[in-house]
Amino acid sequence: MNAAMLAAVAAILGSVLTGAAAMYGSRGANRATREGGALNGYNNLTDQLQEERKELRTDLSSARAELAAERLESARLRLMVQQLGGTP
Repeated sequence: MNAAMLAAVAAILGSVLTGAAAMYGSRGANRATREGGALNGYNNLTDQLQEERKELRTDLSSARAELAAERLESARLRLMVQQLGGTP
């Protein structure tokens, strides 16, 4: 084997190793992208759930206020019935 052939073999081996390293690096980058996508999806779901929970709290608060108003009206009407001599 002369020096030219040795250099050619080394260049071929270097190319193969470089290609393998690129494939391995690409797999790691793809995995990081997938994991990043999963985290973004989780964050989006968490944000949506927090918004829905906030809306439900507002709805619950208004429902409680309506119930209190209805109870007050019911008590007022019972009192009027009693004042007029009836039984509620």
